[in-house]
Amino acid sequence: MPLFILSIIVFIIADIIIRYAIKNFNEKKSRKYREAILAESVKYDFSKEAISLKRVEVPEPKAKILCVDDEDVILDSFRKILVLDGYSVDTVTSGAEAINLIKSLHYDFIFTDLKMPEMDGVEVTKVAKHLRPDIDVIIITGYATVETAVSCMKFGAMDYVQKPFTEDELLEFTKNALIKRQDRIHKQLKPRVHIAQLQESEKLSVGEFAIPGGVFISEGHCWASITQDGTVKVGMDDFAKKLIGKIDFLDLPNLGMTIEKGQPLFTIKQGTRSTHFLSPISGMVRNINHELIENLEALDFTPYLKNWICSLDAEKLETEIQNLKIGKNAVTFYQDEIENYINKLKELNLYDKNESQIFWGQLEKFNDKDWYSITSSFFKKNV
Repeated sequence: MPLFILSIIVFIIADIIIRYAIKNFNEKKSRKYREAILAESVKYDFSKEAISLKRVEVPEPKAKILCVDDEDVILDSFRKILVLDGYSVDTVTSGAEAINLIKSLHYDFIFTDLKMPEMDGVEVTKVAKHLRPDIDVIIITGYATVETAVSCMKFGAMDYVQKPFTEDELLEFTKNALIKRQDRIHKQLKPRVHIAQLQESEKLSVGEFAIPGGVFISEGHCWASITQDGTVKVGMDDFAKKLIGKIDFLDLPNLGMTIEKGQPLFTIKQGTRSTHFLSPISGMVRNINHELIENLEALDFTPYLKNWICSLDAEKLETEIQNLKIGKNAVTFYQDEIENYINKLKELNLYDKNESQIFWGQLEKFNDKDWYSITSSFFKKNV
């Protein structure tokens, strides 16, 4: 084997070993730090809201957890196991104290024992989800009460964990619960719209609708941007992409073809379903974005900027641009469309008050009839 190649292999192996050693060192250092916090920094809050409160906070926690159980040994186990793994943990011994805490403090999860005096886990679940529907409730239950724990899910509980549990079982369960929570939050879209001054490398927030400054929006949810050479780049807007979700194929116009405003310009396909997007302006197709066609996942990053679909030599730009929306008018249009979309869901009996009103890829879960009804209503409008 040539010495040069051998040197490269040795370098790669050494780099892997060093990286592993650094990672292992940092993990051990973090664990020792958490052990010190656990041993020395358990805080007692003797306020009337939570007399039994014990709190252990770690820097940059994976999640903030409130545990409620009338058995101290269970609470001690939760603190020891979860704190060492990077979670901040508060524990109390009664449901009433837990409810008082969530009125003023933020938690990601509540782990509540099912069988407790005065206020049991069922009541904790009901009240907690009523006061703070954003908090995920997990029931702690014994084998004999699994059926009751499952019934709590109809009141909003996320899941249940059985005791006794091992350290590995609790860690794995909590890790999976956190993944589920993060995935749900990732999908949720706040009904908020704003003008974003984005750079090419910036990603639009999943949690809101955004429109880059200087971009025109059509009634059918295409965007148009005038370039320095006078051509107009066209793509699908943020509203359309986020509701549709995954796109499997883009059917594009032919180069050199002339198209009138309001005629189908491109088609997106999702599985066996497809919908046309209407051209926001009239003109001749000058360019196709082949880089985008080869990497449709780029649209998940942003449907704007370099992820245009085609460009047109506009023929009636001065008159047609007046029918497009920009700036505050575009924001108002989006806000109206959000309300129209929710009303459409109610009309089709698809509105679920227990889930986020709008979330990424929401159309994917609907049947063909409803999918076509919604896409026709919002993406084939031409004014």
